[in-house]
Amino acid sequence: MKKDIHPDYHMIKVQLTNGDVYETRSTYGKEGDTLQLDIDPSVHPAWTGGKGAMLDSGGQVARFNKRFGGLTLGKK
Repeated sequence: MKKDIHPDYHMIKVQLTNGDVYETRSTYGKEGDTLQLDIDPSVHPAWTGGKGAMLDSGGQVARFNKRFGGLTLGKK
């Protein structure tokens, strides 16, 4: 391996949204720093089975349906 081209790999603490803390090795920050997560497997819908809500910012979904709502893939 080449010298002085790789980042420092050290121990850090990771704090989940529910307050649980565990230690792991990472290139994040400095030795002993704490990485606080905003989203983790205990709250993310992909892992909890929650249903995602489609946000309609500025009526984009309504505008799309108005333009393309009548399209079909089969014959009429």
